[in-house]
Amino acid sequence: MLGKDPSTYPLITYLWVTGLAIIGGVISHVRKINGGAKWNFIRFCFDIGTSAFVGVLTFWLCEAAEFQPLVTAALIGVSGHMGSRAFFVIERALRQK
Repeated sequence: MLGKDPSTYPLITYLWVTGLAIIGGVISHVRKINGGAKWNFIRFCFDIGTSAFVGVLTFWLCEAAEFQPLVTAALIGVSGHMGSRAFFVIERALRQK
């Protein structure tokens, strides 16, 4: 773990991580719209930004825990879909440790 540093990952890694998380965020937002919520561009941007940020955090946690790449990709997509709810799950897990 000593050799891992967020600044040492190539740009392409961050592009696929944020892209996967954003796909999860878009799906979540579309579900909200289909559930009756009104379209709001600002809310959409907030949801996408939150999804991307949570996806990167999930990536770093998975890397620190040395998860397999496919498990990491799945967790990034799920956390991107969860958006800000993923913060609460991560916070709860860290507090339990």
